[in-house]
Order: sequence, then C-alpha cells, then structure tokens
Amino acid sequence: MLNWLSNWRNRDDDNNDEDNAEMAAGTHIVVGLGNPGRNYANTRHNLGFIVVDELARRAGESTVRKRFRSELLETRHPGGKLVLVKPQTYMNDSGNAVREALNWFRIPVEQMLIVVDDLDLPYGQIRMRPGGSAGGHNGLRSIIEQTGKQEIPRLRLGIGRGPNKAKAHVLSSFAPDEQDQLHTVIETAADTVELWLAEGISTAMNDINARKSVLPVPQQDAASPV
Repeated sequence: MLNWLSNWRNRDDDNNDEDNAEMAAGTHIVVGLGNPGRNYANTRHNLGFIVVDELARRAGESTVRKRFRSELLETRHPGGKLVLVKPQTYMNDSGNAVREALNWFRIPVEQMLIVVDDLDLPYGQIRMRPGGSAGGHNGLRSIIEQTGKQEIPRLRLGIGRGPNKAKAHVLSSFAPDEQDQLHTVIETAADTVELWLAEGISTAMNDINARKSVLPVPQQDAASPV
C-alpha cells in the first residue's frame, strides 16, 4: 500500500511538472517601465506604462491585480498566456519586481519583453533588440542586475535628448506637437509587441527596425509658380 501511494504521488508530481512546463512554454510577459503616481503619468519616462495600457485596452481586460510589487494583468494571446506588468517600485528598482514575476511564472527571459523610453533615439523612432547593455537606462540596469542577464528582449521608444539635462527631460511632459503624434507612436509600439508575440523577435525586428520613423513625413508645400 505504501509503495503504491508513493508511486502515485511521484506520478502526480511528474504530471504537475509537465503541466507547469507546458504552461511556461506558452506564457509571455510584457513589462512596461515607468514611475507610479499621478505626477509622472504623462511623462516621457512612462512610455512603457502607456504601451502596456494600450495592450490591456486591446485585450479588453481591466482586472488589475497588485502582485510582485507591480500592477499586473493576465490575458490571452494566440500562443498562450500574456502577462502585462507595470512595476510600482519606481524606475530605478524595476528589477526587483521583474525578478519576482519571472520567478513566479518560471519562464526564460527570452519570453519577456521590456518596453522602455530611449534618449538616444529621436522621437518617433522605435527599435527592438534581443539584448544588450542598459545603455544608461536605470530601469534596464536594475533588471539586468536582478536577473543576471543582458540578453533580455527590449522595445525602445525614442524620446530624443531635448534642450534640458537628461533627468529633467525624461521626467517632463510631452510637447504639444509630440502629444498630437503620441497616439501613432503608442499604436505602432503595441502593434510591434503583438507581432513579437505572434511571429517572434526576428520578424518584429525586421519590421520595426527598417523604419526610420513611425511618424508621417511632413508634406512639403508646393512651390509657388514663378
């Protein structure tokens, strides 16, 4: 009897391990970086939050939970589960929240995408990379330190350098002309995330990285007749 019970428990454990592995294989996490609080809501540094909000809107989901020091929303995509994460730790400690989420869902970092603002890209330019250094971004630096890995896919949304010092620029609101074009930037970024989910990082990179800008080219006024 004891041997049968032991064998049954071992079989159950094996099945659970297989189920967990299968669930992890279809699970992807999208982390939007930003700072919590009303004062930061529409700043350049919160582009990651804004993109995640757009993905949640598209999914038709509104049930946000507080877990892993984050606002977290679970939904589905054609390949499995999609977890949308907005760390509430403030930017510089984002890695703590990301590490907790990774550990819970037991997925490799290749199945996670970080959405961040980028000073070194002009406004309207979006780039995807499979990994690399933090590039001076404190949120990415924290994630790399906490996970011990640099090869983490990231979607970088350009905000330009601006006339002010870097800290003042990232924490400032968008200029009126930028605000008018923000919808296009966010829509394109969300489209790129969905392409990454559906067809993988190579296809998504080839699509978005080929574009100099996602903004429409300004129309030149026709030359006046002589």
